[in-house]
Amino acid sequence: MANLLTQLKITAIIPSRYGSKRFEGKPLANVAGKTMIQRVYEQALKADNIETVLVATDDERIFKAVENFGGKAILTDSSLRSGTDRVAQAANLLNLPDDAIVVNIQGDQPVFNPVCINQMVAPFVSEQGVYMSTLACKITNPREITDPKDVKVVMDKDGYALYFSRAQIPFPRDLETSVDYYKHLGFYAYKKSFLDVAAPLDEGYLEKIEKLEQLRVLEYGYRIRLLITEHDSLEVDIPEDILRIEKSINCF
Repeated sequence: MANLLTQLKITAIIPSRYGSKRFEGKPLANVAGKTMIQRVYEQALKADNIETVLVATDDERIFKAVENFGGKAILTDSSLRSGTDRVAQAANLLNLPDDAIVVNIQGDQPVFNPVCINQMVAPFVSEQGVYMSTLACKITNPREITDPKDVKVVMDKDGYALYFSRAQIPFPRDLETSVDYYKHLGFYAYKKSFLDVAAPLDEGYLEKIEKLEQLRVLEYGYRIRLLITEHDSLEVDIPEDILRIEKSINCF
């Protein structure tokens, strides 16, 4: 399978915007001497079989920052609804072929393990009918089970996502029941042809309620292959999160 993976045309796109209600300018925040967007970019380059890495942004400041560290960036519309829409527009501006694999990498997870990307794209070679995949890891911190910041996911017996929620799912009626909970990591891989189908869809009812763009795919009847990884990925939501990211970097 490793040889087949090397034959895939994989483009990693990091959607990045300057505005944020909780942390404006987050992509340009200093994380142990580098901007956060640079750290994410450099982690993406470490993944196997990635042909191209670039940042898709609507902000000239981010665009210039990427160019300054030697990265590739592309300007996209400021009116786009979500990271998926930004990735889709970038993929079309790049004229990627329909059979290309496009990876959406979160711009606020600067120390993610590149192995995760390899795990996420593997089903496109080893399984039939996969057109979108994502990652989850088993929750070990009890706080994350009920914290709405951490998105939970449940899956069917074949490893496809059934639902994503900010709430605790599943919820055991009998509280003594032992339950494994899984946290969604927010990375995605798509066939370019499916990205063109998913991005134009109207906002879903559940997507609007939970503010989770992946629910749009499920609401319209499409399937998302879920890969379980042992590699959790720390994310930055507020400025205070940077300290724990820097501590983790110092541990390497």
